Parts: sequence; C-alpha cells; structure tokens
Amino acid sequence: MPTSASKVALVTGAAKRIGAEIVRHLHQENFNVVIHYHHSSVAAQALTNELNDVRTNSAVCIAADLNNLDQIKNLAAQAEQQWQRIDLLVNNASSFYATPIGDTDEVDWNNLMGSNLKAPFFLAQALAKNLTEQRGCIINIADIYADKPLKKHSVYSIAKAGNVMLTKTLAQELAPLVRVNGIAPGAILWPDDANKKPEDTLSDENKEKMLAKIPLQQRGQAQDIARAILFLAQQSPYITGQILTVDGGRSITI
Repeated sequence: MPTSASKVALVTGAAKRIGAEIVRHLHQENFNVVIHYHHSSVAAQALTNELNDVRTNSAVCIAADLNNLDQIKNLAAQAEQQWQRIDLLVNNASSFYATPIGDTDEVDWNNLMGSNLKAPFFLAQALAKNLTEQRGCIINIADIYADKPLKKHSVYSIAKAGNVMLTKTLAQELAPLVRVNGIAPGAILWPDDANKKPEDTLSDENKEKMLAKIPLQQRGQAQDIARAILFLAQQSPYITGQILTVDGGRSITI
C-alpha cells in the first residue's frame, strides 16, 4: 500500500465514548486514523465507515486484547502496515472499576494494569522507530487519581500513577525526535454502567456530590479531551514529559 500523504494516528479504545471523539477530531484535522477496539466491533466498524464516507481510505479498525502481548505487537504491526507510517499514538483505552481490599484478585490486577500501563508501554516500544522517523508524538490518558487515589480503586490508581511515570520516562528516552505527554481527565463522561455490578455504579446523589467539588460546577465533555489531544499533538512543539490536567479544577479541591 502506498505511503499516505496524511499523518496517521493510532488511538486505542477508540470505538466509543471519548476515544471516538478523539478519532473524529483527528480525522477533521486530516489525520488518517487507526481505530483500535476489543469487544466493540459494531461500533468500531460504524465509525470507520462514517469516516471513510467523508474521506476515502482514511480510517481502518483493528481488534486487539490489550492484556495480550502478542496481540499488542500485532496491533502495532498492522497499524504501521496500513499507511506505512505512524505519527501519533494515543493510548486512550482504559479499564476502570472498583477493587476494594479483600475483594481483589490477580485477574483484576492484570486487567487494570494491562490496558492502563502494560499496553501503552509495549505499543510505544513497538512503534518507537516509526514515530522517530516521523518526528511524531505519544499522548497517554492518565487520570487525576494518579496523584490522589480514588477510594476502593487502588489498582486503577496505581496503574494510572505508573502511566504518569511512563509518560515522563518515555519523554526522556525518546527525545529529541518524539514528544511524549499525558492528559489527566477529571469528570468527563460518567462510567459506562452496561457491564458493571450494581455496587460499582454511580448514583445520582453521588454524581451531584462529585460535581459540587468541581470549581467550574459542571462535568466536562469528550471534546474537551479531544481538543487537548490536538493541542499537544499539533500546537506544542516545545512541550514534552508533561501531564495536562483537564478537570474543571477538580484536582485543586480533592
């Protein structure tokens, strides 16, 4: 397949929610996009078709289990083969659920570490040569709870703290040709309750309490994260190794 004139972005966990919004914003900025998904095949294919209707041969979707190292490597290889270049890696995919002490097992540990820390590292490693050739960048999605942990979410908070350090170490190791930054969202979208246990869902009362702690007094939108991605990818050539907090001020009140 011939080399693309457009820049190419790989976004993990991109079939729905914030990931899909990131993909749409990048596509509007003339990026070709590789849409990673795990279980959301219908949504991923629909998004791919939507974007290809706008611009032919500008989007592709690839399935991979980010807990499986072979599949992580295969995702990187397929993404590179599609247009022979990778300019931007957005590590957006993230498992999130409670892991209270006493009720957490190794499966929970591996699942939360896999999507939030293991996959971002090994994808960055697999794509480092291509990203270096393109003078590209990596953007990791961290969390405000990387710094101040969320109660009953110890493994998730640990994984996101590792994600922040991953961002800093990769920024140092891949400099000067690849920039690496992170975004720490606050309350952007409420957790998807479709596959959660009742005790893991947020009640309306808890949502109101959470919003009351945000200085801007409102929940953020998916496009707030997408715009931050574009800023770090396209408008900040002298920023690397940094975490941009997008939380309406929530982190100063925790």
